[in-house]
This record gives sequence, C-alpha cells and structure tokens, in this order.
Amino acid sequence: MKVILVGYMGSGKTTVGKALAEKLGINFLDLDTVIEEGEQCTIAELFETAGQIRFRKKEHHYLNELLDDKRPMVLATGGGAPCYSGNMKTILEASPNVFYLRLSIPELVKRLAPNKAERPLISHLDAAEMPEFLGKHLFERNNFYQEAHHAIGCDGKTVEEVTSEIQKLLV
Repeated sequence: MKVILVGYMGSGKTTVGKALAEKLGINFLDLDTVIEEGEQCTIAELFETAGQIRFRKKEHHYLNELLDDKRPMVLATGGGAPCYSGNMKTILEASPNVFYLRLSIPELVKRLAPNKAERPLISHLDAAEMPEFLGKHLFERNNFYQEAHHAIGCDGKTVEEVTSEIQKLLV
C-alpha cells in the first residue's frame, strides 16, 4: 500500500503523514527529506545554488524512485511536486490512495508565517504580501491538487481527525 499526500506547503503533509504511517504500521517518507539526503544539502540551498528548474528535475527523479519502490509507505510530496514534469499523472498511476490536504488561505498564512525564512518561495515576502501571493500561487497549483482521489478539508481539524478521515477512505 502506498498512501500519497499532496497539497500546498504548510498543509500538514509531513505531520499527518507521520501520524498516519504510525497508525498503519508502515514507513513514512517525506520527498523533500529524501532529496536533501540524496543531494546532501537543504531544499533552500538547492534552490539557491541550482535554481528551480534543476531542483524540479531532481525532485522528479527522486519521486519516481520512491513510486517505483514496492514497499508500503506513506509519502508526503513537496508542495510543488504534483505540478511539474507530469508528476501528478505518475502519482495517480502509482496508488489509488492519493489525498489532497486542503487548507484555506488564512490558515496557510497562519501556519507559514512563523517559519517563512525556511521556505524559498515565500522567504522574501512580508506578512502583508503573503495572503495575495499564497492565493495566486495556490490558484495556479489547485488544478493539480484537485486531481487527487480524495480532498480532505483540514481547517480546524486535529491531526487525529485528518488521519482518521484518510483511514476510512483507504483502498
């Protein structure tokens, strides 16, 4: 079984993924962590030194390696991973358990503002610019996220509530 979580940065993919994997008794993998370990640098450093295009090529490579792995896992993708290189099509073909963790713009701003320095796409924004940027960026990516087999609204829900909702929908 592969459970794949997609959604915008800050949507809880890693937090929910870890909790879900523990409940299911299977491995949890975070695509960004796999990339960082493979490239021996942070995502921010990779963006800075190699640029976004090279980062997306690396991301595509590591994603395909993980999807080809036959072991059961919960996989949290990076926020942009489904939106490039035909990745969402590949994700959907790899598992019938693809979940979009959906959050409102105000909730995303609340979650992302405290650690925006660690996020290359928003590190340059001030607090007043974040809602508009996130809204526009999420609008661009939403069509990809909406292709997931299930969309889980996460505003106001605990990790336990989200993981339970996902468990009920697993194939």
